[in-house]
This record gives sequence, C-alpha cells and structure tokens, in this order.
Amino acid sequence: MSENSFSGSVERQDGAWRVLPIEGRFELVYEDGKGAWTVRHLAAHELKIGPGKVLVGGTDRDRDAYRGFRADRIHRLTDRDSGERVERNILDWLVRRAERLRRSRTAALRRSAPAGKPGRHAVPA
Repeated sequence: MSENSFSGSVERQDGAWRVLPIEGRFELVYEDGKGAWTVRHLAAHELKIGPGKVLVGGTDRDRDAYRGFRADRIHRLTDRDSGERVERNILDWLVRRAERLRRSRTAALRRSAPAGKPGRHAVPA
C-alpha cells in the first residue's frame, strides 16, 4: 500500500480489496513478520479488507509515513482520543468503527440534502 492509495473519505473497491474509510488516533502493539513486537502510533485513514487479510492503514506518526498493519498481528489497540483499550476481537472493533463512521457520514449527507425529491433541486421563481 502506498501513501497515495487512500482517498480518505469514501468506500471503494481497489482490485480484490474493499476499502473502508476509518478515522482515529491509535496506539498499536504490533507484531511484525519476523516476530518482533513494537508500539506504533497511527493516524488511521482506511481499513482494507482483502483476500485472506485485513489491513488498517494510515500515517505512522513515529515514521512520518503511510503504513499498513495487518489486523491479525495487532495484539492491543488503544484509541488515543477515548482511552478505550482493545485486546480481543480487534478486527471486529475496527469494522464496527468504520461502519459507525459510514453511518454518521450518510446521516450528515441526508441532513444537508435539499428538501424535495432526491436528485432534484428547487429552482427559484
């Protein structure tokens, strides 16, 4: 995943990957592919659901670069804004977080849409 691989605000399909927007400042206790554990600070942008794996992507604050982290290698996630700490079912928590964001954005769009029939705008007389 490259730094330019996310559009930031819309759900999309990227090849075999379903990409969901997600927002949050997370502290991750992460195990890399060699088995080393590190603590990472992530400004999350997207949740990528693909064949056989799920990645949470965003700006790694310590490395000042875009990174993707496999959800199955996250041992603990702490939401730095709320203080909520997740040690089990982290993937489920991330999907619920992305779904809440989608619902809140959809509701905001509905509230800001002009009254009347969908797709039609009132024309001043």
